[in-house]
Order: sequence, then C-alpha cells, then structure tokens
Amino acid sequence: MSGPVLNRRLVLEAPQRVADGAGGFSESWATLGTLWAEVTPGTGREVGGQGGALSRVPYRITVRGAPVGAPSRPGPEQRFREGARLFHILAVTERDARGHYLTCFAEEELGA
Repeated sequence: MSGPVLNRRLVLEAPQRVADGAGGFSESWATLGTLWAEVTPGTGREVGGQGGALSRVPYRITVRGAPVGAPSRPGPEQRFREGARLFHILAVTERDARGHYLTCFAEEELGA
C-alpha cells in the first residue's frame, strides 16, 4: 500500500471561549498549526437549515500521525480551514497499524 499524497495545506483550528465581560462568552477559533493533507470527498447530501437548504459533503482528510494529546493531532469539534472553506472534524482514527497517518472524517457545510 502506498502512502497518501499530502498536497493540500490546511490550517487546524480549535474552538475557544472568550469572556465577554458581562458573565457570558463568545466563541472564536484559535489556530493550532498548519498540516499537509490528502483530501478525498464523499457523496454530498442536502439538508434543511434555518435559512434554507444546506449542502453537506463528507470528506476523508489524511494527515501525518501525531500522538494522542499532541497539539498537532486533530480531534473532534476542531476544524480545518483552507482559505474560505471550513471542514468540521467529526472523528479521527489511525489510517495504518503503525499510526504513521491519521484519517479525519470531516464535513464541509455549504449554504445553498
């Protein structure tokens, strides 16, 4: 089995709560780093949203392996950014037995 072609540069981001000074908070995204990835699209579907129909496309995003707990290891509830495109990470697993690569199951949401 040959290795993946890591030809897309993605920015890994994590949600961060920021106090608003009035007892509440707002959510922003903090950059954790940049990873090279192979991005493989799946079959999209259309779902109803608050403002109309949304198109959701699943992706398998492969990146180099990183140990559990490392800041460079993607995790659920984080996202990848590629310019204006956002890929929300749903789950992460090792792609191979040695953990050289990780497969991130992600979803891109597009307004219709």
